[in-house]
Amino acid sequence: MTSKTRILLAEDDPNLGTLLKEYLEAKDFETVLCTDGDKTFKVFNQQQFDFVILDVMMPIKDGFTVAKEIRTTNKKIPIIFLTAKSMKEDTLKGFNVGADDYITKPFSMEELIVRINAILRRTDKGRTETEEQKIFNLGIFIFDYERQILKINTDEQKLTTKENELLYLLCLNKNGVLERNYALNSIWGDDNYFNGRSMDVYIAKLRKHLKPDTSLEIINIHGKGFKLLVT
Repeated sequence: MTSKTRILLAEDDPNLGTLLKEYLEAKDFETVLCTDGDKTFKVFNQQQFDFVILDVMMPIKDGFTVAKEIRTTNKKIPIIFLTAKSMKEDTLKGFNVGADDYITKPFSMEELIVRINAILRRTDKGRTETEEQKIFNLGIFIFDYERQILKINTDEQKLTTKENELLYLLCLNKNGVLERNYALNSIWGDDNYFNGRSMDVYIAKLRKHLKPDTSLEIINIHGKGFKLLVT
């Protein structure tokens, strides 16, 4: 059983900070909230964290300064900046001091979670025991992720890379919701409109592949994403 991902959250607005902390904890992230840059770096050195979210404009030390300090002791921990600024030079400065991502206020809570998960998927911490599974029993099918094969008895269907990755995420979230933006960022690297249309095409192809088994169904969850129902 893997431990919860621990997030260090630095936000000087007490209302937004409390709201973000509660939302992250509701999504099963263990979260420590700090309200100024100096305290943030002190807490970072005192405890173990897997992820850092930094507000850029903070008292005593700004987010850029804190990120630089963190990077002197830890080169790998993911860092996301939160900021009310949207100027290009600020974005570039954020990446130059070691940010993994940058999100401009106001933003949706769902977008923040998608970005966190997309980064975690690229790290060891983001890989759960479930994700180590490579072969899935789906009704009358056997899905072999590493070989990109969907098999019924002796008949094997070779999947395209996109079909394979999409079915893998659906299997990992079996009977639960696979968030649309999360899938797009994980597989396509961008959740723009054109990639969204492309994903819809691949969902249709997967439905066709799974059609022989009526106990399997990929349904749309309006405004959220998709669910692989296995009955």
